[in-house]
Amino acid sequence: MRSRGPLLAFLLAALAAAIAPLLDQAGGSTSGTSTRFGGFPTHYEGHALTELPLTQREVAFTRNSPGRVGRFTDGTREIIIRWINAPTRRLHPAADCFRGSGYSTTPLPVRRDATGAAMGCFRASRRADNMTICEVIRDDRGETWPDVSAWYWHAMFSSSPGPWWSIVVAERNGAADSSQLLSD
Repeated sequence: MRSRGPLLAFLLAALAAAIAPLLDQAGGSTSGTSTRFGGFPTHYEGHALTELPLTQREVAFTRNSPGRVGRFTDGTREIIIRWINAPTRRLHPAADCFRGSGYSTTPLPVRRDATGAAMGCFRASRRADNMTICEVIRDDRGETWPDVSAWYWHAMFSSSPGPWWSIVVAERNGAADSSQLLSD
């Protein structure tokens, strides 16, 4: 009867090698990329941003999330910007948030932002309130994801070391004032 020692040693080594990347991510490692927050951008797509206060719902939701969140307007659109320093399930699709707030959502075709990045988009409707919402996640190397799920798996398995920026742009359809788009 052959000894099972070498086979057992090989299986344990293979298991350790498979688990090692997950342990590195669980500790919030970003593979040498800076995780120090340098502040929110002052412009988006060539438009100056004005900071808006976070709603109570946004403050409560982001309390235990990694990173920072800011709410801005460029004068016509409301823009939620999140800086994320670790992979998290606390970042979810904007459509989930709108549905949770009583909106019905309808998927729209992918759009391109000013940099050419694909943005996942949908229409959000509640009573007479209709908005177009588009979102994208990007890293400092220029890689982008139009949906949260694709980003999450790249982030978890170190395909993108982070930190990341989540940008959600909301435009009210047929209305000039968007200063309270996402706080309704």
